[in-house]
Amino acid sequence: MTAPTSELVIKGHQRRKAERPQELLEAALDLFVEKGLNGTRTEEVARLAGVSKGTLYRYYPSKDALFKAVVRHYLTAAMDEVAGILDQYEGPTPQLLQVLAQTWWRLVGDSKASFLFVLIATEAGTYPELAQFYMDEVMMPGHLLLQKVVQRGIDRGEFHTTDITSVVQALIAPIYFVVITRKCAQVCSAPITLQPDKFIATQIELLTRGLETRP
Repeated sequence: MTAPTSELVIKGHQRRKAERPQELLEAALDLFVEKGLNGTRTEEVARLAGVSKGTLYRYYPSKDALFKAVVRHYLTAAMDEVAGILDQYEGPTPQLLQVLAQTWWRLVGDSKASFLFVLIATEAGTYPELAQFYMDEVMMPGHLLLQKVVQRGIDRGEFHTTDITSVVQALIAPIYFVVITRKCAQVCSAPITLQPDKFIATQIELLTRGLETRP
């Protein structure tokens, strides 16, 4: 039996309303990456998402709140998934690092969300509160997660005892290189040959070989 037209309209409206936060976050991410924080206006986000400015403010009362929601949706959620893998993984630590890198690349690296790092790095002076938020929400949890991975390798006798902080920084550095290189490639006329997933895997392999416990 076909539902009455009025009921279909109501359901369609409810579904549309439920999808609005996601549509607003997608529009905000597009504009943040394209124009930066300072260059993005909330009315542009609303227009791109196909809603009024008042509707946007109903969900996100300011541009700062919108940016924080974007970070939590695209980056914090990915960090939680990566952390879940760490908690359940039982294989060798070098292999675990590769799995974590592949997961990060699938969720963040191969998307516009990876460019949020470039955005916050270039506009930290203008938006120090948002830079601190990014540090607390993304960078510090990422560092702590990798510290746990490296310590896991040491505890299992797979890695020799070393300065864990330096190892974590060495693991993160190739990711920064990939993000910046890909961003430059978008505006540079000279071709930049880079296979990010293979590059990151190679860097992890080289680093873990240096960490391996030797007889």
